[in-house]
Amino acid sequence: LISISSLLLGTTITISSNHWMMAWTGLEINTLAILPLISKPHHPRAIEAATKYFLVQAAASTLLLFSSTTNALFTGQWDVTQLTHPTSCLLLTTAISIKLGLVPFHFWFPEVLQGSSLMTSLLLATAMKFPPITLLLMTSPSLNHTLLTTMAIASAALGGWTGLNQTQVRKILAFSSISHLGWMTIIIIYNPKLTLITFYLYCMMTAATLLT
Repeated sequence: LISISSLLLGTTITISSNHWMMAWTGLEINTLAILPLISKPHHPRAIEAATKYFLVQAAASTLLLFSSTTNALFTGQWDVTQLTHPTSCLLLTTAISIKLGLVPFHFWFPEVLQGSSLMTSLLLATAMKFPPITLLLMTSPSLNHTLLTTMAIASAALGGWTGLNQTQVRKILAFSSISHLGWMTIIIIYNPKLTLITFYLYCMMTAATLLT
């Protein structure tokens, strides 16, 4: 109960925050809330998945905080939509890509999904992607478009190709998620609303598959 409510709280804080510190706090609450859910089946694979997830997300959160602090240092702005410093934009693009699992930062995602239960996999593939996608939407005009486009094309291609030679449902869904995220991030530069529609459709499809 505590984990689920913390998950909801973390997501709500991030998607409704205007200050970078609050957005980071929400992401941290989210990460800490999902860890007990991943490691709940006391199995070495579940513990391994939780550890991998924690390390990757902690690194991404640190990068995000570093990016916003750098921006505040040079511009005096803590507003999420006022990210203007080039270095901060580059760092934030990288941080969100790690959080979402875009290529080349995708290695953790299939591994974590494979070690989790089906319901936790569903949470990881849908609900846990929502706060970073929201941050991506809010900061889309100031992100590094070249880097984002490169990673998006690589994700769409690699997600599709790598998913072909998988035999396990969770791994197929993980690579499908990577591929979908590629399409979402490439369209965000031109039409952020389309990204949101794509994300909702992807969530519905993934939920239908995993629940079945």
